[in-house]
Amino acid sequence: MGEEGRGDEGPRCYHRAVDRDGDDLVPLLKAYQAGELAAFERLYAALAGELQRYFQAQGATGAAAQDLAQDTFLEIHRSRHTYLPPLPVRPWVFGIARHVLGRHRRAAWRRARHEGGAESAAAAVAPAAPAIETRDLADALARLPASRREAWVLHHVHGLSFQQIAERFRIGVGAAKLRSSRAMRALRAALGADPEIDPERRGTRDG
Repeated sequence: MGEEGRGDEGPRCYHRAVDRDGDDLVPLLKAYQAGELAAFERLYAALAGELQRYFQAQGATGAAAQDLAQDTFLEIHRSRHTYLPPLPVRPWVFGIARHVLGRHRRAAWRRARHEGGAESAAAAVAPAAPAIETRDLADALARLPASRREAWVLHHVHGLSFQQIAERFRIGVGAAKLRSSRAMRALRAALGADPEIDPERRGTRDG
């Protein structure tokens, strides 16, 4: 057995364990990944209102919230192959939405700084770390070994603890941490920055 544990049983255990979570959107996103456009229309109908309400709760106006929701669906299309069925769909979708919102706020800060100087920029939105495009992160994730990619996504996107990940893959907690840590190092090297999916969960990084 290697230092990362019994990788041969990982995918089978992963799917058996997560099947019990339940999410009515999983079949739709799987169908969309397979190229069924009708599935996207149903995903849009199910999620558009939720996304707009999320952006409105973050301070966006009605029109701006609609635009942000549209941007989110565009990123969902670009990143659809990074979703790992049968994990719940909404945490993955709203992770993308937070990324879109952060990018929008950084753009607003840059515009305010250009148009009105430092005072206007400070009154708009404080800048965050340089943005990592969703497409770049998706490409970097696709290049990782499957066992490391799945451990990283489970921890950093879906919020599972290393104990939960270990149970899903039937490996030790240390092996689960190692997989995620190696994935993080590879992503940092590829992207030149920490690939933060959810800025509200910065304290969970395992670097």
